[in-house]
Parts: sequence; structure tokens; C-alpha cells
Amino acid sequence: MRMRQSISQFETAFEQETYLERRRREQLRRRAANRSRARKINRVEQEGKVRFSVLAVCLTVTVVVVVVMFEALAFLMA
Repeated sequence: MRMRQSISQFETAFEQETYLERRRREQLRRRAANRSRARKINRVEQEGKVRFSVLAVCLTVTVVVVVVMFEALAFLMA
């Protein structure tokens, strides 16, 4: 009787441990997916900031070039 009880306790403990292990693996999988998603969002935001900065610089340079061209044209016409 005592051996059956200890085997039963062992099986119960094993089932509980298995359940906890599955839960832990699922939580780890979810955390990894969340970290991956957060990294992707940060990367996209950073790329957007860089692209906006490049666009602003290009527009500023274009404005400066156009103003210089008109100044040169006005100088040549006078």
C-alpha cells in the first residue's frame, strides 16, 4: 500500500511539474514575441526619424540652391 501511495504521489508531482513547465515555456515564448515586436516597432520609428531628417535636409538644401540661382540670375540680368 505504501509503495502505491508513493508512486501515486510521484505521478501527481510529475504531472504538476509538467504543467508548470509547459506554462513557463508558453510565458517565455510570449515574452520573446513581445520583445521582438517591441524591437521591430523601435526600429521602424528610428528609420522614420532618419528618413524625415534626410527629407528636411534635402528640402532645406533645395531652397538654398534655388535662392542662390535666382540671386545669380538677378545679378546676370542687371
